[in-house]
Amino acid sequence: MVGPTLIDIREHIDGLGTKGGQYYVRCGRTGDRPVPAAGTRFPDRATARAAARATEQYRSALRRYDPQVPYYDLIVCEEPPLGSTKGHRHDSMTERDEYTLSEPVITKTPTPGHSDLVEFCHRVAGAVFETLSESGYDDIETAVMDAYFELAENVGGPDELCLCLLKSITAELHERLSPADQAEVLTDAAARLKPPTDETNPLDATLDTLEQRGVIESYTGSPDSVDLDTGAEAVVVQISGYALSAQNDRLPVLPVTLELCRHHTDHPPQSIQVTTGDGGWQLMFGLADTGDQNGIVSAPIDGEV
Repeated sequence: MVGPTLIDIREHIDGLGTKGGQYYVRCGRTGDRPVPAAGTRFPDRATARAAARATEQYRSALRRYDPQVPYYDLIVCEEPPLGSTKGHRHDSMTERDEYTLSEPVITKTPTPGHSDLVEFCHRVAGAVFETLSESGYDDIETAVMDAYFELAENVGGPDELCLCLLKSITAELHERLSPADQAEVLTDAAARLKPPTDETNPLDATLDTLEQRGVIESYTGSPDSVDLDTGAEAVVVQISGYALSAQNDRLPVLPVTLELCRHHTDHPPQSIQVTTGDGGWQLMFGLADTGDQNGIVSAPIDGEV
């Protein structure tokens, strides 16, 4: 994309924030606090307005990939410090007109409780699209959006639409790139995401993140003793409630692989195989560098390559 990347804009907004800030950005009509400014506080009104402008820039860029990203009428609000008796103060309509940044909000918004999943999907999609764009894979970008629009015609809500976007990316990467090129794209995309701040076991940290974001409901079979740096040839994990459904006897695993690459950049999985289990999927991560990469974005089910 031309101009600042999605990652640049997000980092700019993070840099404007402060823990003790009393100002935040929200939609004046719905009360929603949109990504990527959600959860961030700012030291003064001017800084918060700059964050609001950057938020709209970010969301406008994201609509290039997902036209259903909601429009918000962004305003800046002040919240008194804890212990203050001062009531909540919001901007007047006169003030708000100076920095209303978008069209009226559309009626469809993510289902309450699913905002983490929607944000995660957009983070993954944004990182992959940035990589495809800078790597010269314009044809894949176009193919992804064509496939996405076709799927989106039969989808009713933004929660499902963001999953359709990931499915479209997965399908096109699987069909159009060799496993080695797929691995290169995912490694590059993972490097564009915020690096982990702890030294937790990479596999456990990956699965914990996927569970927290609503990509999976639960997981088992990830022993604490497994260290991906010890030379283990394979690790088996059972997951349930996976948000992405199987397609053509393959399971889209792009978000799993990308998150694992984010936590373990030096040694991404070489292959992933999937078998059906009780109420979920069993994933076997091949870690040994055998030169035979397979299934890192779309994994074969029950060994059907």
